[in-house]
Amino acid sequence: MSHGVYVVQDRSLTDELRAWSLVLPSTAAFTHLTAAEFRGWWLPAAIPHPVFAAMPLDDQRRRPGLFACRHPEPGPMQILGGLRITTAAETLLACARDLGLLDLAIMGDSALRLGHCTTADLKLIAGRRRRGAPLLRRVIPLLDARSESPWETVMRVLHAAAEIPVVPQHEVFDERGRFVARGDLRVSGTNRLHEYDGAVHRLGDVHQADLQRDRRLTRAGWKRYGYTSGDLLAGGASIIAEVDRLLERQWDSRRLIAWDDVVATSLYGRQGRARAYRQRRRTEA
Repeated sequence: MSHGVYVVQDRSLTDELRAWSLVLPSTAAFTHLTAAEFRGWWLPAAIPHPVFAAMPLDDQRRRPGLFACRHPEPGPMQILGGLRITTAAETLLACARDLGLLDLAIMGDSALRLGHCTTADLKLIAGRRRRGAPLLRRVIPLLDARSESPWETVMRVLHAAAEIPVVPQHEVFDERGRFVARGDLRVSGTNRLHEYDGAVHRLGDVHQADLQRDRRLTRAGWKRYGYTSGDLLAGGASIIAEVDRLLERQWDSRRLIAWDDVVATSLYGRQGRARAYRQRRRTEA
């Protein structure tokens, strides 16, 4: 992989990081997207990236494929699987230096859901005067450990950007108090559920069960709206306009502009991807 760094051809991420650790100082720790992937978090749109390592400021070693995040003092880290990995809160702060709000929300929800950190942990590290802290402070109020998928997080952030009040993981009961279903998002004050429909929802038994669930919701007086990833990223105007009619409020283009900006500055948008690619080219120079 690099000078003096060898791994077998069919290697795992753990194999690669163990190889890299042999040429890093003992105070270094893997961080950023590398640490997030190692921890098994949900990740934003896939994009080639270097191995990220937090290293001392006075260590100027450089290697192709390695991006050194240099710090005056060693940051908080843990030993996981025999490797030095920055803490969950530190990892999210590192990501906040280069990624967008939407990217960070996806990873943050996953970190909270897995119990790798708490909101208090994030508030503590976001309160320091460090690069990435302002964005992390913006993201923290958007996070929710109840999210069950990265695209559910994307959908919730869309609603937040468009000032649409929602209740995550809302449980629906019929008039007799019997449980009907649990929906991804309920538009507050209404009987409408917004849910993310991935490709798995169109497969055999899953599709059949979904249709049965839809009928139960209809009988209970609820309306379910399903959205795909394409709807969320490119169809924000339609979703926002539908809710405006539902809530009987005036269309305000600033809501759509806010969401479009969130997408554009993430790894799902051209601007966000271009920033990430520029970073990768710097490591290969």
